[in-house]
Amino acid sequence: MNARTHATFGAVIVGLLLPLAAHAIDPAYAKKLERSGCTQASELQGCDINKTKAENAKAGFGTAPTPVAKPAAAAKSPYAGQWVAKATDGRTVSTIRIDPQERVWVNGKSVAAKRSDGALVFKSGFITYTIQGDRRLEGQDRWRNSDAGTSGAIVVE
Repeated sequence: MNARTHATFGAVIVGLLLPLAAHAIDPAYAKKLERSGCTQASELQGCDINKTKAENAKAGFGTAPTPVAKPAAAAKSPYAGQWVAKATDGRTVSTIRIDPQERVWVNGKSVAAKRSDGALVFKSGFITYTIQGDRRLEGQDRWRNSDAGTSGAIVVE
């Protein structure tokens, strides 16, 4: 056999095996994975396929990437942690996760953040979030919706 025949034979083998790989997951299990926002890999890390995407994202799974652990010195960011933006009536507007490297996720979606005048500022849609870096300043962590003209507090969870 020549090189061209080997390449054709290899392509045929791959073509026959691909459909088998596509059906390797049970449809009911695949549906649970989709509903939960988990992957097979994140399930092994603790993502619960019996919970919703929002519940798993709040726990750090799903569409939100799992942050890589850094040395203790890097964990001293005053912004790091789980936060909740609250409406004046107490409803949750959004959930916020900030890792020690100051990467930010709002409702499980990564958003760009920047430091501005001692605060970490980031935006998701029409909402601008500001979290103060000096933890001694109380009541300064705020959100504002420029479209609706509403605002409220951000509290650490």
